[in-house]
Amino acid sequence: MYAIIVDGGRQYKVEPGMELDVDFREIAEGESLTFEKVLAVSGDSGMTLGSPTVSGASVTASVLGTIQDKKIYIQKFRRRKNSKRRTGHRQSHTRVKIEKIAGV
Repeated sequence: MYAIIVDGGRQYKVEPGMELDVDFREIAEGESLTFEKVLAVSGDSGMTLGSPTVSGASVTASVLGTIQDKKIYIQKFRRRKNSKRRTGHRQSHTRVKIEKIAGV
């Protein structure tokens, strides 16, 4: 059984027990998170596609904590001006574990 969900403008294929990194949210560790935008649900009775979403379907996940992505560096350089700047950025994500998929 799997589902395709939308979160933060991205689509994810999720299965129960799967760990997933989504956009950062101010949610405490151990709390529950529900994804309502479900595009498709696959189960024993076959595939259910939404137009655009499957009505009544949802995916429940528990929050495992907050993590940071790898550091990226941004360099700005102006030629012949002796002007250089280097900064870095680490994006924060919320790691969740998919608990159950409630389909139609």
